[in-house]
Amino acid sequence: MKMKAMPILVWVSGVIMAAACCCPILLSEAAADEGQSSKSSFEDSFDIMWSEDHFKTSEDGQIWYLSLDNETGCGFQTKQKYRFGWFSMKLKLVGGDSAGVVTAYYMCSENGAGPERDEVDIEFLGNRSGEPYLIQTNVYKNGTGGREMRHMLWFDPTEDFHTYSFLWNDLQLLFFVDRVPIRVYKNNGKANNFFPNEKPMYLFSSIWNADDWATRGGLEKTDWKRSPFVSSYKDFSVDGCRWEDPYPACVSTTTQHWWDQYEAWHLSDSQKADFAWVLRNLVVYDYCKDTQRYPHLPDECSLSPWD
Repeated sequence: MKMKAMPILVWVSGVIMAAACCCPILLSEAAADEGQSSKSSFEDSFDIMWSEDHFKTSEDGQIWYLSLDNETGCGFQTKQKYRFGWFSMKLKLVGGDSAGVVTAYYMCSENGAGPERDEVDIEFLGNRSGEPYLIQTNVYKNGTGGREMRHMLWFDPTEDFHTYSFLWNDLQLLFFVDRVPIRVYKNNGKANNFFPNEKPMYLFSSIWNADDWATRGGLEKTDWKRSPFVSSYKDFSVDGCRWEDPYPACVSTTTQHWWDQYEAWHLSDSQKADFAWVLRNLVVYDYCKDTQRYPHLPDECSLSPWD
């Protein structure tokens, strides 16, 4: 997670009108069988990172709420680190005028923004009432990010809960929205400086003010008269390799688990169809298309998501 201004956006799909009125013909059936995954209470899986008074649960404890006001936001993290697996949660985002507000859902090797961290981000960028949310993804290795993509969504993420997931193994990192792959980030099978596959990570979520960059590059400021801003969570699900010192079982891949087998190393045919639809209709910014920012494109940009 990085609080900084983005460069001028490069419009690579340019079909925003189509994105607003279309949906995938075929929703993906992800390789994950969530029947194998574990679901648990908040207290079992997470710790509050800061501002516990800005965290609440529903009466039955199954829905969790983080709030942001003009004093502070709130965040939580898993008690456990993982290296590879399937990580999923349902989120309902801040409704109404949410300009300047960022809800972050991400994995990171540290519980702070350390200079050598690995990190995998999904950030939801708030907007003025009636304007669509943008979803920004990013990948860090050893503290270096700058690998942003931004997408439109094909639904209003404030009206109901939707599922956001990561599939992470040694060959690829997939970002899913309701089982639709919106981003495919490949490894090249060699030692490199772009694919985070060595450090175990916690999973985090937080809500915070980023009106210096989040909405129209910082032109739209947070309207604190509308606070508190509340994001909602439920149904955390993980099927991954728990990192246990000093000799974790996931220190090397074994193909023992479904998320480290052939079917999880590539997109399925139905996922390819969904992903092609996303690329045509929903991508707003792709750093691999931004030759003004990167006259020499990063190495990972040459890797095909279709392989």
